Amino acid sequence: MPNRVTPKEAAALLEQGYEYVDVRSIPEYQQGHPRGAKNVPFMHLEGGRMVLNPEFMAVMQKLFPPSAKLVIGCKSGGRSLQAATLLERIGYTNLYDMRGGFDAEMNPNTGQIAVAGWSREGLPVEAVTAGCSYEELKK
Repeated sequence: MPNRVTPKEAAALLEQGYEYVDVRSIPEYQQGHPRGAKNVPFMHLEGGRMVLNPEFMAVMQKLFPPSAKLVIGCKSGGRSLQAATLLERIGYTNLYDMRGGFDAEMNPNTGQIAVAGWSREGLPVEAVTAGCSYEELKK
């Protein structure tokens, strides 16, 4: 299982040279993301439901060597944990899954926030990052 960090811990890792990979869908990423985040969707929204992105692993391997220092994040922590687990299985060694995602991780029993996400923590957010959209990255 990948190492997991909070958004504040993830921000500290980014300051140490880690890269943030946002695995949310393209529309989610376009609505705002951590500053400098690269978008490689783990899933795409198709016909009103989420389906696995068949190019995810190939694009990640093209962009990042197995030794790359990566923080993986999504909306609430579910997709990023799945993506980080897959990446770890194929040999990625310096990655962290960010709990809470961009919004928040909710407690399934109470419906309350278990871990506040990146945006709720007031960390730097932007809507456009040149050269970091999925369309630009997968070329």
